[in-house]
Amino acid sequence: MRITPEVLESEFSLTTAATRLEFLSRRDDGSTTLNTVAAREHDADDWASIRGMTTTLDVTEALELLALGEVVSRKAHSSQLTGIRAALRGGAGWDEIAEALGVTPREAWDSYARAVDGAGLDPAAAAGARALAGGRP
Repeated sequence: MRITPEVLESEFSLTTAATRLEFLSRRDDGSTTLNTVAAREHDADDWASIRGMTTTLDVTEALELLALGEVVSRKAHSSQLTGIRAALRGGAGWDEIAEALGVTPREAWDSYARAVDGAGLDPAAAAGARALAGGRP
């Protein structure tokens, strides 16, 4: 099986992809000391012995982590058009939208314009979306 964003994107919802991404991220401790056995201070039957254990991801999991990061990024970015349109319909200005996105008003407007152009909207819907945006700040 190939691990690509395209394969995983069709298999995972945003919520599931983000949950799996978080799980894999937490599993890897980032240790640079590989193949080292941790010294155990507790009995083998004591559950406290697993508290200090660390782990690293295998290659498949590491590639999945990378691909899932891209899936989450793509899915989250695709919701931006919906969010901006809703904010504009609600009366938000480009200053407020830009602040929510962490960019300048001009960058927010440009991003919205690109999203409208790339969304595959019919001409009437695209014209309506552009009219909703108003002039470039």
